[in-house]
Amino acid sequence: MKCESNPSADPVTSTFGIPHAVRWDRRRFVKGLSTFAGFAGLLNYDIKPVAAEPPPETTRIRLIHAPVYCLAPQYLAEELLRLEGFTKIEYVEASGGASWSSLLASGTVDLTMDTVPDLLRGMDAGQPIVVLAGIHAGCYELFGNGDTRAVRDLRGKKVAINSGGGDYVFIASIAAYVGLDPRKDIHWIDGQSFSGAMSLFVDGKVDAFLAFPPQPQELRAKKFGRVIVNTVQDRPWSQYFCCVVAGNGEFVQKNPIATKRALRAYLKAADICAREPERAAQFFVAKGYEPRYDLTLEVVKGLPYGRWREADPEDTLRFHLLRLHEVGMISSNPKQIIARNTDWRFLNELKRELKS
Repeated sequence: MKCESNPSADPVTSTFGIPHAVRWDRRRFVKGLSTFAGFAGLLNYDIKPVAAEPPPETTRIRLIHAPVYCLAPQYLAEELLRLEGFTKIEYVEASGGASWSSLLASGTVDLTMDTVPDLLRGMDAGQPIVVLAGIHAGCYELFGNGDTRAVRDLRGKKVAINSGGGDYVFIASIAAYVGLDPRKDIHWIDGQSFSGAMSLFVDGKVDAFLAFPPQPQELRAKKFGRVIVNTVQDRPWSQYFCCVVAGNGEFVQKNPIATKRALRAYLKAADICAREPERAAQFFVAKGYEPRYDLTLEVVKGLPYGRWREADPEDTLRFHLLRLHEVGMISSNPKQIIARNTDWRFLNELKRELKS
């Protein structure tokens, strides 16, 4: 299933009340910038760099449709992508148990935000995934119950995971950091999904699991379990990115201008989340992704979306890759993975351009 934002022959009004363009050549693209000037002003979006650059090599872009809180910039970016010259923006449904990284590697989607742990497995396997920028830290919180009060207490314990997500890799990295061998010291129980993993934890069938918004907020509201690791607050996890922007290798190679323009839309959207979390939360609720405004606002406010400006995403990849390589869960040399699966030129340019 694809949730397309592509207009038909007649203009369609977007979420922000701005007419969707049908087809832009270079002249119409530059002219169209003035159409969006009012919207750009609302977002403090400087359109001068956009107008000065060549148009994107392609006006079509496909993103993952998985409306979870931490991916708010991916949805806020829709109108910003139009400002960048994209006229056909598709949100592709992540269904059938396929990981987001596999959809990216296969070329089903061109760009997406994803968690670093989910991407690492595909990168280790040599999949054509290119990490372009970090967005924010946080998201995950490791919960324990009973006598599970610290990461070292996971030795010999049952830990629930979502087999299709990156939580297994993330917990393994956390465990390896304190000297545990995640392959031998932990009993992994597959909950089939994030909700299934949480159900196992709430029912007392496992000792720990890695919660993902809105699960941490719901568990705290019910005063169930205890937080062992909060990746927003606890070092060293708080120093590293959780969610990054990655592209399909072929798309990035063939479309460098489009890649930079799309990444700029993501980073500007992240700035909106950082500076105006109320607007981001209102947007998420208005789109029908989550009916609970207060909870959405709590999550968006709690994530450091401005982190992309100051932290080095390569440090995040290196940290996790080294931990996982030490325990034999990553077979490739971490340096080789970073050299093969990253491209920081767009981020470096945009950091200079969007400096505030």
